[in-house]
Amino acid sequence: MNENEWLAARFETDRSRLRAVAYRVLGSMPEAEDAVQEAWLRVTRADAAAVENMSGWLTTVVARVSLNMLQSRKSRREDLVDAPDPDHAQHRETESADPEQEALLAESVGAAMFLVLDTLTPAERLAFVLHDMFAVPFEEIAPIVDRTPAAARQLASRARRRFQRQGIVPDTAATAHRNVPVPDESADTETPQAGKADFVHAFLTASREGDFEALLSILAPDIVVRADRAAVQMGMATGIGMATGAGLTEEIRGTDAVTRAFAKLSWAPVPALIDGSAGLAYVRDGVPHAVFRFDITDGLITDIDIRADLTGLDIIILS
Repeated sequence: MNENEWLAARFETDRSRLRAVAYRVLGSMPEAEDAVQEAWLRVTRADAAAVENMSGWLTTVVARVSLNMLQSRKSRREDLVDAPDPDHAQHRETESADPEQEALLAESVGAAMFLVLDTLTPAERLAFVLHDMFAVPFEEIAPIVDRTPAAARQLASRARRRFQRQGIVPDTAATAHRNVPVPDESADTETPQAGKADFVHAFLTASREGDFEALLSILAPDIVVRADRAAVQMGMATGIGMATGAGLTEEIRGTDAVTRAFAKLSWAPVPALIDGSAGLAYVRDGVPHAVFRFDITDGLITDIDIRADLTGLDIIILS
């Protein structure tokens, strides 16, 4: 086996872990695959024979590529604001080279974790992912983010506090590399944040696609949708009632009525954290005008609260 063959075989040994790193940094499996491929091209042009810690070096290369992609993406969003894709869809509409791996990663990471990761700066996100999820020392993270080790530690600490404020427990170094779900040992009947974000995403997707069956499957039979007076006055601007031609009312009850109201809408709410809880926001010109808050119990959406009076609400728009 020559040097190139050895390097290729060594890279393949680490490919799964490298893809997991890139996926958590970028939040997109297609982009993660691109990052890993770009890392491989860089590796083939470098002097790998002089590397002592091959796994650590490969992680650094993938991290640098991922950070560049994340910064480029952020720059593009600042120049052009597009309607966001609810599936953290900065994800492209392409198939992963390994659908089974993508499903495992998506399950293990959870939607809520990505909601919080999307609120971090690229440097904070990279520092947190590398240290807290993959146990990379700050001394190795520092040159990647162009900071001192102490500053890199502060980046990860700020990200960690954001998770703590939202009550979300992300992957740790002990579980992230295994690509398996972190078990939820809570005995509470209310859905934790990770599951709640998944329900909100499922609701938004089914509503946009007019999938009646999907909506019925996640709505409680006695579901209640309540809107405050300001939301009712906004009427069609919130998108509610477009399927039936009726305007938004202060209260809608039952799965049939709620499904008819929300299915086949051309509305475009975006994922948001509302007082730290996963929900949706109706945004115009970058400003939230209404929010949709969800209560979920025993695996079903039981209440949706629509508010256009946003006084006192802590709203973080996630793009």
